[in-house]
Amino acid sequence: MAGGALATGLNLGIGASANGGGKVAVKAVAPRRPKRFGDGRDWFFEKRFGMFVHWGLYAIHGFHEQEQWRARVPRAEFVKLARRWNPVKFKPDAWLDLMQETGMRYICLATKHHDGFCLWDTKQTAFKTMNTPYGRDIVKLLADACHRRGVPLCLYYSIADWNHPHYPNQGRHHELPPQPQDQPDWNKYLDFLRAQVRELCTNYGEVHGFWWDMNVRKHVDRSINDMIRKLQPKAVINNRGFDEGDFGTPKRDYDSGAAEAQGFDRPTEACQSVGMESWGYRKDEDYYSDRHLMRSIDRYLARDANYPLNVGPTAEGTIPEPAAAILKRIGKWYGAVKESLEGVEPASHLTSNRNVLLTRRDRTLYVHLHKDPVGDAVKLKPINVAPKSAVLLNDGRKVEWALNMVPSDHVEQKAYLRLRRLPANEMANTVLVVRLEFDRPLEEIAQPASNADGVTDWQK
Repeated sequence: MAGGALATGLNLGIGASANGGGKVAVKAVAPRRPKRFGDGRDWFFEKRFGMFVHWGLYAIHGFHEQEQWRARVPRAEFVKLARRWNPVKFKPDAWLDLMQETGMRYICLATKHHDGFCLWDTKQTAFKTMNTPYGRDIVKLLADACHRRGVPLCLYYSIADWNHPHYPNQGRHHELPPQPQDQPDWNKYLDFLRAQVRELCTNYGEVHGFWWDMNVRKHVDRSINDMIRKLQPKAVINNRGFDEGDFGTPKRDYDSGAAEAQGFDRPTEACQSVGMESWGYRKDEDYYSDRHLMRSIDRYLARDANYPLNVGPTAEGTIPEPAAAILKRIGKWYGAVKESLEGVEPASHLTSNRNVLLTRRDRTLYVHLHKDPVGDAVKLKPINVAPKSAVLLNDGRKVEWALNMVPSDHVEQKAYLRLRRLPANEMANTVLVVRLEFDRPLEEIAQPASNADGVTDWQK
């Protein structure tokens, strides 16, 4: 797994307020939504929450998926792990059961990470699962289960390869130093890569996505993605390969621009792992809190982006209990609030409150408290219409609301909608989502006065 993000946020014209007391100039313009593909790839816009899986020889020691590089393990020593690869407890249906219990709707498997070990019966190298005590084609086992259960399957593939003699390792980021026994040849390596990609896109039925990683050389060759699209027309392709691909890939909330943007110019998939140190299995892993992960998931799904959450199975093929428990807890939350995240449109432009996100469906508005609530009330300025109903999706309780002027709105002398007595302390370890239903189109629920420039002045 590598860093990098090309997703671009949209500026909706929301200004800053000095000392918290001035006016905030806001142009209430709905964010543009990423253009749909208009073909079989549009599944990507319907099934937004997925499972990422990093799995390979590195699970045996349980240090990191980049063990060979980060722990400075000589290649000759690392490849010996293949003699111990025997994940006898791997059951793809168990993975898919957990995936679906969490509310996830697609899966992406790391078929070959930077170490070059292949989880399928490739004819291009002997460094593969077939030449191990396990001796079975893992990609086929998972693909068969996915096809049987109607789960879209996406395949991760690392361009960097620490095992192949033709890959030009030069000691750059995520590369080994030059290996004396190698014969670096980029063109020959690309022939190898193309042949492997063709195998993955030909021998395993329908594939819904191809997830490139680590194009260290930043080499451009559109013919490779063209081949994938010809062989697998429903496959969405990310932007870490040999051209810009179909979607951007901010990672682990590292990209503050993507994390805080009000929307995205192009399809976006933000990935995260449950483990703080590793994407592959780590024996003494430190895990993110449920709250952190829920907020991250909510923040991207509410803005029309996708989100695969990663787990690293053990060397035996099971998902570690702490990781599985995290997914199950997230699943309970997601099951309660998913109506606010699936089949909805971003609508945060309807409020000047940047501490919440809004999504909508018809005349229903969903309020997402994806940041730490500073109190038990949320003001939805400039919304000035009473809702027909207000319900906390997390547990179904009714939410108290008020439509009156509060002291902080003394300049405008106007009343705005507030949600009150929210269980901010009681439910501090989750993301609260409130469903508001109105008796009129949502475009009519906020009617601030506009100045001569057509920019609305909303008092913060």
